[in-house]
Amino acid sequence: MAPNQPKLVSRKVVAGRRARVIAIAEALPETSCQPAGESHHDAQVRGKRFAYLLDNHHGNARVALNCKAGPGVNTLLAAQHPDRYHIPAYVGKQGWLGLWLDLPEIYWDEVRDVLVNGWRLAAPKKLVAAFERAN
Repeated sequence: MAPNQPKLVSRKVVAGRRARVIAIAEALPETSCQPAGESHHDAQVRGKRFAYLLDNHHGNARVALNCKAGPGVNTLLAAQHPDRYHIPAYVGKQGWLGLWLDLPEIYWDEVRDVLVNGWRLAAPKKLVAAFERAN
């Protein structure tokens, strides 16, 4: 293992985490998660994508959740917690945030917050308002 490479969890653990992330996303109003290629899933609300679940993206041997994020959130979190967060390739410059899901410890409240915040940015305003009233 390279000196700065984190210790990663097993593929079995990753499969369970993938299922849990999809369940969290699909619990959001009008959200669907669909496979998008061999090792990707995307989450959409009314046809607008707000998250990707990536497994071994371009052969990087990592598992990540990439979500829409508010202005500056991705750079702030990636700087404060570089062990958990990163700026994802391609969509990072549009403000998306990456959260590693293959680390030994996952903070599930954090995963849910990242997903909910990404959902809020993609969902129609009336749907977000109804969600806020219900929660």
